[in-house]
Amino acid sequence: MFEVTVEYTFASGHALRGYKGKCENVHGHNYKLQVTVEGERLNSIGLLMDFVELRAAIRSLAERLDHRFLNDLAPFDRINPSAENLALYFGQELEGKIAAQGLRLQAVKVWESDTTSATYRPDAAGAR
Repeated sequence: MFEVTVEYTFASGHALRGYKGKCENVHGHNYKLQVTVEGERLNSIGLLMDFVELRAAIRSLAERLDHRFLNDLAPFDRINPSAENLALYFGQELEGKIAAQGLRLQAVKVWESDTTSATYRPDAAGAR
């Protein structure tokens, strides 16, 4: 089994609905996103997946959120823009692109700070 991991950063603001504490107020984070892809075989030039291609797929999603207020953007206008839901969002959006190459999304990790993160791992059946 091989794994390829790419990290990406972006900044956004949010407010957690229904949360009792500071995070119910508008605030922002410099998020770090880590995406890991896995597969059994390397391609003809010895790559599992091109880092550049994975980074471009992540960037296309993150740029939509960068320097924006997440609560105003779908799907976070309906669901809380928590680190967990951000990890799920990126995972669900990337899974199809990765599967089309015969690979599997292993994990998406989102850091809100240097010491706090949430991870989404799709189950083997692909259920969420």
